[in-house]
Amino acid sequence: MDKVEKTEEEWEKELSPEEFNILRRKGTEAPFTGEYWNDHEKGTYKCRACGLELFSSETKFDSGTGWPSFTDPMNRENVELKLDTSHGTQRVEVLCKRCGSHLGHVFEDGPADKGGKRFCINSCALKKE
Repeated sequence: MDKVEKTEEEWEKELSPEEFNILRRKGTEAPFTGEYWNDHEKGTYKCRACGLELFSSETKFDSGTGWPSFTDPMNRENVELKLDTSHGTQRVEVLCKRCGSHLGHVFEDGPADKGGKRFCINSCALKKE
């Protein structure tokens, strides 16, 4: 896959302030506020920064957390998982493999019958088609 490489200044010009904060500065939107946390329509969720296909509505579930949650990415090759030790905790960060944008985190408290993973993703990091 071809990587999308831009300077932070280029990203800042292309993204809204909230998108830039989340995607490039690893921020988090408030729970129950994002566009897709309660979305139940079928579709494909792509990286808002570069358009790479990331998640399908087929794996989306209501986790009760206030963020879009998925049991699995559409293609594991499209996401990168990285240890995140910020904020005094250990979590696994989910990044877009093509552009390196921060998407959210993956936790081990998802549905057991679907593998036990909960990909907790910021709505602001996604664009649904």
